[in-house]
Amino acid sequence: MSEILVLVDHVDGAVKKPTFELLTIAKRLGEPSAVFIGVADASAAAVESVKKFGAEKVYVVDDAEIKGYLVAPKAEALQQIAAQANPDAILITSTAEGKEIAGRLAVKLDSGLITDAVDVQEGPVTTQSVFAGSYTVQAKVTKGTPIITVKPNAAAPEESAGAGAVENVAVTLSESAKKAQIVKSEPRAASGRPELTEAAIVVSGGRGTGGNFEPVENLADALGAAVGASRAAVDSGWKPHAFQIGQTGKVVSPQLYIAAGISGAIQHRAGMQTSKTIIAVNKDEEAPIFELVDFGVVGDLHSVLPAVTAEINQRKG
Repeated sequence: MSEILVLVDHVDGAVKKPTFELLTIAKRLGEPSAVFIGVADASAAAVESVKKFGAEKVYVVDDAEIKGYLVAPKAEALQQIAAQANPDAILITSTAEGKEIAGRLAVKLDSGLITDAVDVQEGPVTTQSVFAGSYTVQAKVTKGTPIITVKPNAAAPEESAGAGAVENVAVTLSESAKKAQIVKSEPRAASGRPELTEAAIVVSGGRGTGGNFEPVENLADALGAAVGASRAAVDSGWKPHAFQIGQTGKVVSPQLYIAAGISGAIQHRAGMQTSKTIIAVNKDEEAPIFELVDFGVVGDLHSVLPAVTAEINQRKG
């Protein structure tokens, strides 16, 4: 059975949930192998994590020579591992960095690239949402090693113990990979909520909030969800651009998406249409968002959301 490489997405060795989703998908396609690029001291914890989700082999790359640069060295590391492993496919999480790495890797391997897949089946055949969410298409790479970036929440992680055999890999970096260097970084303040693009539940607010996001945030906290916003809310200065969901913002695909006070313009749909279940709360019964939803509530979000939050908290308590 041929290897399927999965790039491990982690923070200091703490593996993120989308990696477990990719390993679950990889098991459909072949034999999962994880690629960990990070601090050597953190690799042991990462190896134990990915073993639980089926990684038969773990390639460990000490990032001592890599972390001071942008994504080019990671693409070169993957290129060198792929040359050794000759995998049937390479799976990467659809983050901004992940897609940048995938693009560079595709050029280096002279291979086809598919981004933002919401499903991957044997073949590998991918499913994507295109043209601002108007169509769902299936696609397949026809040249080289398929390189696929997959949106978070594309699969439910399934534990399946793998051997987790560790192979340390020494990477040789080209001079061109070192041209873009990180000179300063400022970590974003922790909110205590999940990362927007990775969250299983997202609660978003729009123009209908009137700038008062408290009902949205309270419901999100009760559900353990991330908070998002429409472009109208961001343009009004109610939320920073990092919260924006849509064609010019972030693209999310959670298990549950709650749109509060959002009309549902096509630009917003492009950022959330692949959500598994969609609920909308809006005073306007003719709002376009209702054409898309699984469940709709015609009402004032400032009344509906607090009532829902109180019921959730009561059941939890």
